[in-house]
Order: sequence, then C-alpha cells, then structure tokens
Amino acid sequence: MRTNLKTLGIAAAVSIYAMPAFAAEEVKIGVPSWTGAQAIAHVLGAVVEMRIGGKVEYVPGNNATIFQAMDQGKGDIDVHPDVWLPNQESFTKKYVDEAGTVTLSSNPYEGNQGFCVSKDFGEANNITDIADLGRPDVAALMDSDGNGKGEMWIGAPGWASANVNEVKTRDYGLLDFVEPVRAEESVKTARIKDSIAKGEGYAFYCYKPHAVWYMFDVQMLSEPTFDPAKYVMVQPSDDPDWYSKSSVATKDALKNVQIAWSNTLPDRSPAVADFFANFALTADDVSGFAYEISGKGRDPAEVAREWVEANPDRVDAWLGL
Repeated sequence: MRTNLKTLGIAAAVSIYAMPAFAAEEVKIGVPSWTGAQAIAHVLGAVVEMRIGGKVEYVPGNNATIFQAMDQGKGDIDVHPDVWLPNQESFTKKYVDEAGTVTLSSNPYEGNQGFCVSKDFGEANNITDIADLGRPDVAALMDSDGNGKGEMWIGAPGWASANVNEVKTRDYGLLDFVEPVRAEESVKTARIKDSIAKGEGYAFYCYKPHAVWYMFDVQMLSEPTFDPAKYVMVQPSDDPDWYSKSSVATKDALKNVQIAWSNTLPDRSPAVADFFANFALTADDVSGFAYEISGKGRDPAEVAREWVEANPDRVDAWLGL
C-alpha cells in the first residue's frame, strides 16, 4: 500500500510539471460599452478559459482608459477587443506607433459607419440622404421633447465616433434642425423600438456589424462620398480645442476593426499573446454575437462559450493546433 501511494505521489508530481506552461496564465480584458466589443471580449475570454486553461478578468472601461492601462503594461488591462480605425487612430498613433507599448492585430474585420432611420419613417417621408434630416418637416417629426429640434443619437459618452458625429452634424449644416444626443447604446436601442411602435421619427448613428440590422427594419442614409481632404478630425485626447479644429463633411471610410494588446503581455502570458496574434473574426460573426446579446437579451459569456464549443476548428487555428 505504501508503494502504491508513493507511486501515485510521484505520478502526480510529474503530471503537475508536465502541464502546459499556459495553464496558469492570466489576462484582464477591457470591455467597452458597445455590444460588439462586449461580445468579442467574451469570445476572447472563453477561449482563454476553455481552451488555454487561463484565468480571465473583465474590466469595463472607455477607449482612453483601456489604452492607458495597456500602455502602462502593469496588467490592469491587457487587451482592447474592438479597435475601430481610423476612429481610434489618436490612440494607436500614440501608443502603437510612437510609444511602442501596444500591439495592434493584423487580422481586422471590415466596419461601415453612417446614420440610420427606420425604413417606414424613411419611405413615408422620402428620407434617403443625411441632408434630408435638415428639412424642417423631418426635424419636426423627430422632435420628441418639443424644443424645436429633432433628436439624433450620435453615440455613447467616450466614443471617438461620437466626437466625429458631433462635428459632422455641424458641418452637414444640421445644427439648426437637429440636436445631437450622447447616451448609452441601450438608450438608443430602446428609443428605436419605441419610435417604430409609435410611428415617430428618429435618426441615429449606426454601423455594421451590429445587432440593429437583425432587430429592426432600418436603412443607412447616403452621405457625400468619402474624401480625405474633407475629413480632418482632431480628437479631444490630442487637443482640447478639437471641435473648432476639426472639419468633417464626408462619409467615413470603411473601417478596419481589430484587437490590441499590451506589449508586456507576451512576457506574462505568452500563450494568450500568441492566441491574440492569430485571432480573427468576420463582420457577420460580430453581428451574430450582437444580435444574440442585444436582440435576444442573452448573457455575453453564455453566447461566447456556446460559439467556442460549436467552432472547434476555427479556435484550433487561432491556437496553432
């Protein structure tokens, strides 16, 4: 009996030392407020927990907070799950290009940004272009609080895109008719649902991928074709006088969207960093995640774990297996 116990003890010790090095790895994943970012954050976390055997902590934060933490490299936040470029270019220039403290993935998916209305509202009032929101009759239909201006959601507090949209609202000549509103995305989603149910007018910043395309019958308005000469955007992180120094009177270019992580992560959690370097999603993947979370009200962690279990081949490729 003593021999058997000794043998078992040796076997257990060998087993412990033979475990993969990444079994004890840890990562703190930044979680911005928009649904797509939340979904991707939990997919990253699910792979780390389910396939790498690591420990994950989710840390809510805006773009500035997440990039600053990655720059410091202390492990307070290790990864940003959804970097939209050029929207967040002020951060990538500062921390990726200049400081060299953050790595940007080379596997982006494509994003498209604009402004939307419901198809019923658009068709009933011949609204097809961003300039149509500046018509007095349309603005009146979008005025839910009686202040003489129609409300248009331009994004959530802390979003770089909301700053762009605030400048666009001015430079498209809409400020006499439209009131730009910043609020959390959940407020926007509830307002879309309510406006459609009541047959009211409402306009809002929209982008692909996103759950809204599955949740409601909406249409993106046309804008002037992207022209870099007419797209001069200075973010608040670069200049406190950003609003007056910016000029944007053109549609955004199509976006590259990818993850970014702290350059200290490979030393602390090399297997996680290797996984991040291989990680890649499509816009359809992200729209599907967002619909499950926003449209169906499901828990992001549950959706992510379910997806990881259903797509072993893709996860294997990310892990180099």
